[in-house]
Amino acid sequence: MKMHATEIIAKKRDAERLSTDEICWIVNAFVSGKVPDYQMAAFSMAICIQGMHEEEVYALSMAMLESGTTLEWPTDTRPLIDKHSTGGVGDKVSLVLAPLLACCDLRVPMISGRGLGITGGTLDKLESIPGFRTDLSLAQMQQQVQDVGCTITGTSSQIAPADQRWYTLRDVTATVPSLALITSSIMCKKLAEGLDALVLDVKCGSGTSMQTAEDARRLASSMAHLGQKMGVTTSALISNMDQPLGKMLGNAVEVNEAVDILEGKGPDSVRAITIALGCEALLAAKIESETEAAKTRLASLLDSGQAREKFSNMVTSQGGDLDAPRKVAKSLVLCSKQSGFVHAIHAGTLGRSVVQLGGGRQTLGGAIDRSVGIELCVEVGDAVDAGQELVRIFASSPPEQPWIDTLYDAIEINPQSSKVPPLIIDRVTSDGHPIQD
Repeated sequence: MKMHATEIIAKKRDAERLSTDEICWIVNAFVSGKVPDYQMAAFSMAICIQGMHEEEVYALSMAMLESGTTLEWPTDTRPLIDKHSTGGVGDKVSLVLAPLLACCDLRVPMISGRGLGITGGTLDKLESIPGFRTDLSLAQMQQQVQDVGCTITGTSSQIAPADQRWYTLRDVTATVPSLALITSSIMCKKLAEGLDALVLDVKCGSGTSMQTAEDARRLASSMAHLGQKMGVTTSALISNMDQPLGKMLGNAVEVNEAVDILEGKGPDSVRAITIALGCEALLAAKIESETEAAKTRLASLLDSGQAREKFSNMVTSQGGDLDAPRKVAKSLVLCSKQSGFVHAIHAGTLGRSVVQLGGGRQTLGGAIDRSVGIELCVEVGDAVDAGQELVRIFASSPPEQPWIDTLYDAIEINPQSSKVPPLIIDRVTSDGHPIQD
C-alpha cells in the first residue's frame, strides 16, 4: 500500500495510533529526502502535542536504530555497558565512570555529545586535554574498547543517521521536549552500541531539561521499558539538579575536578553519584551481586588510583596528554555580602553564566572558550559569614557588573538553615508499569 506523509501526519494530529509500517516509512522517507523538512517538522509537532503509545515509541526507536549501523563485537567474556545522562550543570560523571567501570572487567563504548545551552558537553570538556581526539572511527573506537576497556568519543554518521538529522530539525522547531521523541532519540543511539546493559542518570531541577521529579520518572520509566523490550538490561537513577553537581563548572576546570575524583579526592556529590551509577552497572552486568560489595570495590578503585591510571590510558590512546597543562583563565573571587546559610544555588542561572563567559554554545557549531568557568566555594546548607568566598570566576576578561549581580542572585542566603535535598531521588527499572506520553 502506498503511503503519504500528509496522511501519517494527519493521523497523529488527530491522536490516532500509527502502525509500525507507517512509522518506518516516514522515518526512512525522511532520511532518503522523500519527506521534506517542513513535513517532518509538522510530524514532530503532532507527536509533541498528541504523544505516542508504548508500541509506537518502540517502532520509532527501531526505525531510527535500523537507519544506521549496530555495532558487532568480538566474542569476549567482558560485558558491554554504557551510561547516559540527560545532562546537567557541572555533570562530569562520564569522565570518571567510564574508566572506573573498565577497571571492573567491563567494556564501555561511550558515545557522547557536545554541549548546547546551559548543559556542558562531555566532548567539549575532554577537548580541553591537549591532543585529545573525539572523532574516532567506529573501527578505532571498537579496537580501543577491546584494548583499553573504554572510550569516550563523538557519534558517527553511521550511527542512527535518522536521529542525527531529525534532532537538528527538532532543535529549531520547538519540538525537543517530547517524552516519545526524547526516549527514541536517546535509546536508538545507545542501543546501536550493541550493549548488554545500560544505566541512565535522569536529572531533574533548574539545571536540566526535566524540571520536576515526576517528569524525570516518566522519562526514566519510558527508557527503561524500551531498553528491556530491546533486550538490554536498563535501570535509571533520578538525581537532583537544582544545584550544580560538584564545585567546578566549565570545561578545563571540570576535567581537573574529574581527575581529583579519580585520585580519591574531589567533591562528595560527584563521587557519590558516580559510585551509585557504577553499582547499577556492576549489578546489571552480574560482576557483583550485592550493592555494598559493589560500593566497596568502586571506592577502592578510586582511592587506589587505578581508575585514574585507566583514564590516563584512555586519554593516551585517543592522542591526548593528561599530564600536559590545561589552560584555565585568570580568576576573580566574589565574597558574600551577608552572613547566614546557603538556602539554594540555582543551577540554571549558573549554567547560563558559564555560557555567557564563553564556556558554552548558544548556536550549533559555535566556538567555545574551554579555559573559562566558575568554582563554587559553598554548597546548599553551608553556613557563611559576610566576606567569605562564595564563587571563583575564571574569565578571559573582567565580567560586567550586571553579570556579577546575576551570579550573586543565583546563591540564596537565608538567616536560618534549611533542609538539604537528597542527591539521588529515586531508582527506576522496567519492573514498573510503562508510562504513556
